[in-house]
Amino acid sequence: MSSLPIYLDYNATTPLDPAVRDAMLSYLDEGFGNPSSSHVYGQSAREAVATARRQVAELIGAGPDEIVFTSGGSEANNHALKGVCFRRGLASRCHLITSAVEHPAVIEPCRYLERLGCRLTIVPVDSRGRVDPADVARALCDDTALVSVMHANNEVGTIEPVREIAALCRGRGVLVHTDAAQSIGKVPVDVGELGVDLLTIAGHKLYAPKGIGVLYVRRGVELEPLVHGAAHESGRRAGTENVPYQVALGTACELAGASLAMGHLNETRRLRDRLWQRLREPLGDRVVPNGPPDLGANPLPPGEGRVRAASDQIKSARGLPNTLNVNFVGTTGAAVLAAAPGVAASTGAACHSDTVRLSTTLQAMGVAPELGRGAVRLSLGRFTTEGEVDRAAELLVAAYRRCAS
Repeated sequence: MSSLPIYLDYNATTPLDPAVRDAMLSYLDEGFGNPSSSHVYGQSAREAVATARRQVAELIGAGPDEIVFTSGGSEANNHALKGVCFRRGLASRCHLITSAVEHPAVIEPCRYLERLGCRLTIVPVDSRGRVDPADVARALCDDTALVSVMHANNEVGTIEPVREIAALCRGRGVLVHTDAAQSIGKVPVDVGELGVDLLTIAGHKLYAPKGIGVLYVRRGVELEPLVHGAAHESGRRAGTENVPYQVALGTACELAGASLAMGHLNETRRLRDRLWQRLREPLGDRVVPNGPPDLGANPLPPGEGRVRAASDQIKSARGLPNTLNVNFVGTTGAAVLAAAPGVAASTGAACHSDTVRLSTTLQAMGVAPELGRGAVRLSLGRFTTEGEVDRAAELLVAAYRRCAS
């Protein structure tokens, strides 16, 4: 039996899928060529990058020419935000809109642009962590250049109404970006269905390595490059291609598409709901969920119905099928996890001396500090088993009882 704790922190990062590792290994050895070279080594690498670009594009319903490989989700988000504003020209003092629950990889570039003269509007969320499209509509101005709202929240799993927001913006000629790092591979994501202009993917949330990502750029949208140099990525990002990691991400996207088509997200949701029940039954009201009320929701159909089902899921503000964020009442999340070393998960509050500071997301949702101090995020993944779910619940329940006694 492994001495390692049960891993329930898939929203933080995913392990490398063995098939992804196998795909990239050959490009660390004999496939080392530079894709810009004209000889056979370069041709092999160039073909591998083209295949990876196609695999990523197919997962999100895009064209291969709309895929820009980056070093990860943070770079993709920075390129989307800064690229729009720098192309527009800082003298225009363009207006940006984002939400109160964005990842730092979005909110910090927004703050940076604000310091350079752009105006920034941060729209609120409700108690489930959901943005109201009407708030975005009210915030739109004649000089609004970009709206950036995440597709799914990394802490509580809420799926945002990106499609409705994009429809509002399209009529005003405003570009829309969504950080889909948490939703890609967990629920169906189609850029045509969402209507977005820019979309971020992070490889390490998708069973690919850390250090690789993608920015989808809708055909016709022009961005100022962040990295200048040679004309790589069709002139949108300079730098010799990271062939092994791009191959890895392409393979990961192909695997994710196959998994979604087979309806595997339903099994993930079943295990997540089982985990919730194994906590709720012995603890009752002493464990309280945060986020969308989708525990026990009807499963999504496999195959061709997945895009329509994803649209329905967005409309009803359901959450990611793998994410369970709960408050352990009367204690802190950090104390519970410290008392359960057999479970690897994340807390929703930071403890400093005698004070507890809630995460930005829980604050924005209006979670009471005395409740949110007990927040723990439990996120499942491809390799989570039913036995692990049951054992993790036992460990957490026992840990809570020790902490709250």
